[in-house]
Amino acid sequence: MPQPKSQQFIHEIRAFNRFYTNLIGALDYSRHLYLPYTLTESRVLYELAHREEPEAADLRAELGIDAGYLSRLLTKFEKDGLVERGPSPRDPRRQRITLTPRGREAADLQEERSREAVGVLLSKVPAAERPRLTEAMRTVRTVLSDARPTKPAEVRLREPGPGDLGWMVMRNAALYAAEYGWNADYEGLVARIVADFAEDHDPHLERVWIADLDGIPVGSVMCVRDDAPGTARLRLLLVEPDARGHGIGDRLVSAVVDFAREQGYREVVLWTNDVLDAARRIYQRHGFVLTAERAHRSFGRDLVGQDWRLSLHEEAV
Repeated sequence: MPQPKSQQFIHEIRAFNRFYTNLIGALDYSRHLYLPYTLTESRVLYELAHREEPEAADLRAELGIDAGYLSRLLTKFEKDGLVERGPSPRDPRRQRITLTPRGREAADLQEERSREAVGVLLSKVPAAERPRLTEAMRTVRTVLSDARPTKPAEVRLREPGPGDLGWMVMRNAALYAAEYGWNADYEGLVARIVADFAEDHDPHLERVWIADLDGIPVGSVMCVRDDAPGTARLRLLLVEPDARGHGIGDRLVSAVVDFAREQGYREVVLWTNDVLDAARRIYQRHGFVLTAERAHRSFGRDLVGQDWRLSLHEEAV
């Protein structure tokens, strides 16, 4: 039996659970998002869309779902044309689940509706309170996760969805202000870069990647055409402090380099500042070479700007 001192904590946690399930419409999730899926079905669909080669055993372990219940749920998905099931190429005894094109459309629609619902929820929270809200949520996750067995973090790179470009501006501004003391001039620069991309970009030659860690956006990068012919420019590399150490920065830079090579660019260039030590080390690991340095005063600080270059032609020779 719980000790008397624990009763208050239990009461508070249960009260919060009731409050939050009502807030997000968990008791009537399908009507809340205007989709024909229960909360459990929606979570399984999300996992299938965000995992590489998902297997039924992994879903059971991750979500704590009874094997029989999961099998019935997947059978329903299969009848609805959302998934296909077959033996895993790694172990024929295991079952691999693959989303069909119809299933991918359903997952994308669910993602869009979920983001819209969260956007409506956030619209009622004053902008000044949002960092405190997200920090409190992060604290809850961290504290409660300490009591659970650890698992390898899952990193996924994806295209931006609704709100992600705005998130890039917000997190760049907040992170560089906190870590380097940069002022609102930097936020203005990032906002212009992102707005230019949103309003006019060639999807065949320019792209943005969002990095998710266990389903939470924690990083981003951009590849755009430079003024010089045949040149791509890497911009706005960002990794959240709590997500560092998982190789996310390397994966984002690799995505830019691979994309630039596939699209026929001859080189990739970037501009950064000497205080960004971790980013410079990533660029060096990928073969970028420092080509120029210039002292300047920007963003309220005295800095040394740096130009870096990676020749894709020389790599291929």
